[in-house]
Amino acid sequence: MGVKVYERILDLFEAEGINTIFGIPDPNFVHMFHLAEERGWNVVAPHHEESAGFMAEAVSRMTGKASVCIGTLGPGVANLAGAMMCAKVENSPVIFLGGQRARITEQRVRRGRIQFVKQAELFDPSVKYNASIEYADQTDEVIREGLRKALSGTPGPVYIEYPSHVILEELDVPAPLPPSAYRLVNQTAGQDRIDAAAAAIRAASQPILLVGHGVHTARAGESVKALADLMAAPAIQTSGGTSYIRGLEDRTFPYGFSPSAVDAVVKSDLVVAIGTELGEPVHYGRGRHWLANEANRTWILIEQDPEAIGVNRPIDVPLVGDLRAIVPQLVEALKETPRTATPELAEWIKQDADRLAELAQTAPSGLSPVHPARLIVEATKAFPSDGIMVRDGGATTIFGWTYSQAKPNDVMWNQNFGHLGTGLPYAVGAGVAAGGERPMMLITGDSSFQFHIAELETAARLNLPLVCVVAVDYAWGLEVGVYKRTFGQGSLETGTHWSTNTRLDKVAEGFGCYGEYVERDEDIAPAIKRAYASGKTAVIHVAVDPKANSEEMPSYDEFRTWYAEGTQ
Repeated sequence: MGVKVYERILDLFEAEGINTIFGIPDPNFVHMFHLAEERGWNVVAPHHEESAGFMAEAVSRMTGKASVCIGTLGPGVANLAGAMMCAKVENSPVIFLGGQRARITEQRVRRGRIQFVKQAELFDPSVKYNASIEYADQTDEVIREGLRKALSGTPGPVYIEYPSHVILEELDVPAPLPPSAYRLVNQTAGQDRIDAAAAAIRAASQPILLVGHGVHTARAGESVKALADLMAAPAIQTSGGTSYIRGLEDRTFPYGFSPSAVDAVVKSDLVVAIGTELGEPVHYGRGRHWLANEANRTWILIEQDPEAIGVNRPIDVPLVGDLRAIVPQLVEALKETPRTATPELAEWIKQDADRLAELAQTAPSGLSPVHPARLIVEATKAFPSDGIMVRDGGATTIFGWTYSQAKPNDVMWNQNFGHLGTGLPYAVGAGVAAGGERPMMLITGDSSFQFHIAELETAARLNLPLVCVVAVDYAWGLEVGVYKRTFGQGSLETGTHWSTNTRLDKVAEGFGCYGEYVERDEDIAPAIKRAYASGKTAVIHVAVDPKANSEEMPSYDEFRTWYAEGTQ
């Protein structure tokens, strides 16, 4: 008996360990969705295709695998565009499947065709691979090439068009191949390079680990911890690598925003950079905090894409391959010669703990509306120890990375692309990946939250244990601050304010969620506790001081150095 094309596509994805699909089905995809549900897949239909793309990206981050999102022909595929661009900049291997009219319709010389635009060429700059299944017997090669491209080198999205004339065609095909039969899996580094890296680590006096976003998305925390233990080194987080590795929480410091991190960077004579592009937020590894002691610092970079080596800064020992394979190689090479921690490590740990405690103590309190710094302190103190943290918003996120009292092992936020509105869809995707079993907290600003607020219904439908803590100043807070710094106090703040009559807790209740309104800091933690106890997806509307939110953002001067406009 032949295998339908849509069935074969599911088979090929299952061979990669994929079992979740997001999108709004139309005639191109109803057969695929029906069969996927029969097979026990997670089939999630959100309220917007862009949300579907963000949800798929979150699944990829939580599983270390490629993920799948679909868009219906024409408008549905158009709605995927923002999520595609985001996945490209965030280095997320999302497979975007786009429906399309049969090619006979496309090739007609006609005007007024329904729900039609030539789609594929619109997405070339936003994806690593752009193809179409023109004939049924191309299914295997096109899907495998998409997976190969998405997961090779620097990971990223692909777009595969799925025209209606091939959907129900049948194939006579063997069982799907395992991934290792058609793409490079778990690429190791050459032993000579591993030996050189191990020797450099042994010779260093003050080594550090620079831990990026890729460590989290590769789910490689356990092996990186083993390496950090052998090196007796601190872990310096990039702005994208803000998930804390279990067991390393006390000696993990955020680059630029922690004096311990800055001192460790300045004094370091060796850096092992893992899962990072060494981009602008870390000053390409050669500007600002790296300038001191640069001549005496050795760089080891673990990087899957050979074309990335040496682009942003010279690298002494490049280790090209999959960090999931290379980090264990380094662990094996160093296990007989573990390092002893320097006295500075204990000092940095104490200094950073004291910093967090002081921030918690000094964040302005007793105000109504709530000071945004106090909102972050109280909310993150109430964060569940096994939870997933999701961030969104401009000013709210800036307050968050300074004042957070939590050290989550899983953090979701859109650092590279800076796409506001990803928070709620990311939370839904992360919750689906976690089987709905781990509590989640989204800390976001009100403007960002409203991008995809309809996905509250999706979260409620899936019964996800998600509490959304929303800082409400009825404005684009970060942009209000830009107006004030540009034109001075009292100037026009065009386009940055919106209705103060909006109650997001009431909106949540309309979606079947739990909602609470809070305007005093002492009420934040109890409200969060009640929200989790409700057993529902929840929204805590926290009224925050708009003046503080736009004028008192902490570490703003450090944040602005990310945008060096050619000076780095």
